[in-house]
Amino acid sequence: MTARPPVVDLARRAASLQPELGAAMERVLRSGWFLLGPETEAFEAEFAAFCGRRHAVAVASGTEALRLALRAVGVGAGDEVVVPAFTAVPTAAAVCATGASPVFADVDRDTAMLDPQDAAAAVTHCTRAVIPVHLYGRPAEAPEIGTLVLEDAAQAHGALDPQTTSAAAAYSFYPTKNLGGIGDGGAVVTDDSDLATQIRLLRAHGVTDDYEHSAVTGNSRLSEIEAAALRLELRRLPEWNDRRRLIARAYREAAPELRWQAPHERHVYHLCVMRIDDRDAFRARMPFGTAMHYPRALTQQPAYRHFVRNPCPEAESWAAECVSLPCFPEMTDDEIEVVCRALR
Repeated sequence: MTARPPVVDLARRAASLQPELGAAMERVLRSGWFLLGPETEAFEAEFAAFCGRRHAVAVASGTEALRLALRAVGVGAGDEVVVPAFTAVPTAAAVCATGASPVFADVDRDTAMLDPQDAAAAVTHCTRAVIPVHLYGRPAEAPEIGTLVLEDAAQAHGALDPQTTSAAAAYSFYPTKNLGGIGDGGAVVTDDSDLATQIRLLRAHGVTDDYEHSAVTGNSRLSEIEAAALRLELRRLPEWNDRRRLIARAYREAAPELRWQAPHERHVYHLCVMRIDDRDAFRARMPFGTAMHYPRALTQQPAYRHFVRNPCPEAESWAAECVSLPCFPEMTDDEIEVVCRALR
């Protein structure tokens, strides 16, 4: 009998990478170089090529990637940044960390992506940037609202069109992500050489040569061990994304009448999400693990309520109804069938 399928099982990913993962860790330990070394440089080059961008700058987390990108383009105190009201808190937290204010705009009913009209309505004379979020791994269109675009691609490794015109995209390598490391990590990808140089400066105390510090900033370095693991995983990412697409397609075909997030040809299904009215009852009766991403819109988060200007009913509706189903590459065919049978 197949055990109850979990929402995710990171131990399976680690096991699937052995013995190469162990060898990579040993290589770093033998080198004696643990920060900003050859593994990080190699990963940056490989990830930039994968994303179809000229530069990738590895940093300590996805939140830091977004914060440093915002700061590098000049966003700071007194500025406003338009963000979708339905996203993970770090999108707004990164804006706040620069001294700027997040301005919440509603999302589309079918896609959960930033609504272009609501984003345009949120623009003021203080608006410096907009952050479309590629939520759950589904590409979002950048709204044309006359301001700088920075993409939150924390959940969208492999989903974005390399012909994008955004200033930069911020990625997370949190362990559960499609490209998830063995600790925290993130990266900014961009075609702008000056922007990449500025982010490299900002990630390490603003230090240049001879211990000269040219900017007041902090420490946001990625470890060599993390970079070595990510290099190994990056080679498998296309295969993993294809497996996620297969799983999501199986669920949709098993229960086409359910309310799924609208599909997209480049969707990489970091999360496979549906909406349901009786969420608690549904989760209680399903013979597999489920989760909620996310049970509160940003407009409903206590720490961010003072930023709320206008209602965002679609965002709050998504928060009330979303359910994440098991969707990770190491799922067995039997586990996929358990989910499909229960959804029918």
